[in-house]
Amino acid sequence: MTSAARYRRSAATIRLTGRGPAPTITPLSLLSSALDRGVDEQVLSQLISLHERSSAEDARRAFETALTAAKAELPVIAKTQIASIGAKHYRHEDLAEIARTISPILARHGLAYRFRSNSEGERVTITCVISHRNGHSEENSLSAGADHSGDKNAIQAIGSTLTYLQRMTLKAALGLAAADDDDGKAAGVGETITRQQTRELLALIDEVGGEREALLRFFKIKAFAELPARRFRQALVMLNARKGRA
Repeated sequence: MTSAARYRRSAATIRLTGRGPAPTITPLSLLSSALDRGVDEQVLSQLISLHERSSAEDARRAFETALTAAKAELPVIAKTQIASIGAKHYRHEDLAEIARTISPILARHGLAYRFRSNSEGERVTITCVISHRNGHSEENSLSAGADHSGDKNAIQAIGSTLTYLQRMTLKAALGLAAADDDDGKAAGVGETITRQQTRELLALIDEVGGEREALLRFFKIKAFAELPARRFRQALVMLNARKGRA
């Protein structure tokens, strides 16, 4: 039987039976039907909850799809700023340059970011929120003490920490890579983390359920005691980001 004949037979069957393809049943269609039938309040409440959960899941999926597409377009961020701590110098990304680079890409995919902050004494916490136009959002937080290096006054010390945490939480949320990645080099070129830092890192890995072998491969080391001191903060940011999504 040719395709044309099959189509004519299918069309004739539909005319004879008066039935076409079955309509798709969704939580919204169920809710609409229930409203038409005048169901009781308990059933209506359950259908509303079902619709809300379905809408939230759709929004989450749209967020994941948009974020994946945006990440594929995000470039490596150039380190254009030079900072000094004592006699040591290192390069880092400029937050304004990151914003100029990523904002148009995120906007094309319906994404945006913002920061929340709070402080307790000199300890500052920054939360980076990535949101999608369909309503879903995800966030991660990082805390640190005021940065008094370089003879900063109290306000400058807090401002330096705020800027640093904004950069690091945004990078962690979007998986941004930076060229010539030596941020935090003032911690010591060639130095490895201390025993206390190793214990802190291992405890955080256990807390967030991180895969040790994957982290070792990422940092190209055989044991966490070999982690360069300049990359300790990067490891904490990565793990805290995972903790925020758990």
